[in-house]
Amino acid sequence: MGSQEMIVRKKTRVIQVGAVAIGGERPISVQSMTNTDTRDVEQTVAQIKRLEAAGCDIVRVAVLDGDAAEAIRKIQERISIPLIGDIHFDYRLAIAAMENGADGIRINPGNLGGEDKIARVVAAAKLHKVPIRVGVNSGSIEKDLLKKYGYPTPENTQALIESALRNVRLLEKQGFEEIKISIKSSDVLTTISGYQRLAENTDYPLHLGVTEAGGLIAGTVKSSVALGILLSQGIGDTLRISLTRDPVDEVRVGFELLRSLKIRERGPELISCPTCGRTRIDLFSLAEAVERYIQTMESPLKVAVMGCVVNGPGEAKQADIGVAGGNGVGIIFKKGVIWKKVTEEELLEVFMGELKKMEEEGRNARKSAENPAR
Repeated sequence: MGSQEMIVRKKTRVIQVGAVAIGGERPISVQSMTNTDTRDVEQTVAQIKRLEAAGCDIVRVAVLDGDAAEAIRKIQERISIPLIGDIHFDYRLAIAAMENGADGIRINPGNLGGEDKIARVVAAAKLHKVPIRVGVNSGSIEKDLLKKYGYPTPENTQALIESALRNVRLLEKQGFEEIKISIKSSDVLTTISGYQRLAENTDYPLHLGVTEAGGLIAGTVKSSVALGILLSQGIGDTLRISLTRDPVDEVRVGFELLRSLKIRERGPELISCPTCGRTRIDLFSLAEAVERYIQTMESPLKVAVMGCVVNGPGEAKQADIGVAGGNGVGIIFKKGVIWKKVTEEELLEVFMGELKKMEEEGRNARKSAENPAR
């Protein structure tokens, strides 16, 4: 049974972030955020280029001051994915980010300093045709809502919902509806119940995420549980996996999550054995090197990295191409059949060469399909 039969996507409005459409039946986009100093254009561009290679659809940068806002223009000239400016408190920075070419901004309208300042931000957003993400966190909820509803819990997310909708209304009052919403919590169950309830109360596109999720393992698990449940229920139009880690890893986890639900597939799927006492090769290093490389590929191949020459090809016979090694010898196999035997020292280089060749063949095939001869 395919994902289209299993998952019924909640219908939301469509907004445009640069060249990427979000909402409706558009593909669920994978976002990340740079951890460089935005004012350092060279470092920020270098990191965004790595994110682009990993498939990142949209990138967000912190706009800490006027210099960071001005740097957006220089960054935009050298990247190819939409850029969102992340602003807290200072409405002038939101306007400056848009004037310097940001494709979107992320704000909490309630902390910008009143209706007059919100009106100025909205006027700039209309002028520059820039959408706004209303981002509310458990830690940023207005005091009156906390007093009325209490701190958000899985059983009671009303303060979180009301804060988001109140802030959306501030923008709607200015005649602005190019909006997406996020209500992040560091608690998995609060995140799930909050988004479920929010989805019942609005048709704006929703940006999913668990805030302050943690390092690679804890953050991946928490984000995958929360977002996996929501996505399987058809909730969510764009996502970010928040990790205390290289942002490229956020993108890798995001695409693996979408792949696991058969929602969206980008590039090869990696199959690797967990290792056992039969393993006679440094499988961890081999798998990591292969995984790192295939993040830059687009062909939907199945790639296997196996530790056992005897059982590897058979156990991964569904793989388009695979590698297995042991006792100084490595084999490369295709669809379970041995294609080439090489020394362990040559194994990675030969395997990568074949992957590059298959990627090129796939790229040419896609181009031919897109532009058939007339």
